[in-house]
Amino acid sequence: MGIKFCDFIIYFRVEILSLYFFGYTQKPTIFINHQAENMKEEYFKWYSPHLHRDVEMLVFGHRGYPVVLFPTSMGSFHENRDMGLVGSAHWFLEQGLVQIYCPESNDRNSFYNKHIHPHQRIQNHIAYDKMICHEIVERVRHNTGTGKVTVAGCSFGGYHAANFAFRHPGYVSHMFSMSGAFEIRNFMDGYKHDDIYYNSPLEFLPGLHDRELWNMDIVLGTSNWDICFDSNIRLSDVLEAKGIRHWLDVRRDKHHDWPVWREMFPHYLSRIKFN
Repeated sequence: MGIKFCDFIIYFRVEILSLYFFGYTQKPTIFINHQAENMKEEYFKWYSPHLHRDVEMLVFGHRGYPVVLFPTSMGSFHENRDMGLVGSAHWFLEQGLVQIYCPESNDRNSFYNKHIHPHQRIQNHIAYDKMICHEIVERVRHNTGTGKVTVAGCSFGGYHAANFAFRHPGYVSHMFSMSGAFEIRNFMDGYKHDDIYYNSPLEFLPGLHDRELWNMDIVLGTSNWDICFDSNIRLSDVLEAKGIRHWLDVRRDKHHDWPVWREMFPHYLSRIKFN
């Protein structure tokens, strides 16, 4: 932009006839927030044909390896920024090593919506998975020579990261789950359906044989005090039984909360090969 920024944040409102980055023909609104000379924040809003509603997302960084960062349970598109998780990766962003994509969740319309039948809950989740895959990942994965992205998330965002990675291993080079849990039966009120099975990593992963799983860098971050510790141990056991390389990172005496996730996230980003 050619503008210097000091101790304040300036938002720009930009309207363009078509969003080249996402390939949509509608008229989107973008807000650019420069917090540092070498780091930028962009706001995207578009109509999702998979969710049949508007979707919001923040994108951080001016270039780099694409990292899709899911929010926690029912989290907004700005949660990971507000809680300092994006800020913990500021060096990678300022150096142009990564771009971080923070979409909103759809949990209120799926897993946490007790006003609809469980079958509709899982269908709403599948629509979200399709939105992430076709409207975001397929449009940014060629920013790298591998044609893949990194996915990451904390708590229920860790579930989304793992579920997406294992369902679409050909699109994912790295999966970083921080205090995630990996089964969804408790959201389904006893209802059983194949779509529930194929969105519960602890259930469908043992029978999965896609060779791309063995090429993925998988990190399961947890702590001995983590409420999701047992779920991480179980997923690690499944991966170990299949001979899939992964790192079970157990931090000592850390709670299921943002401080440990802010420690983990930049540590895990350093595993990406940036050349």
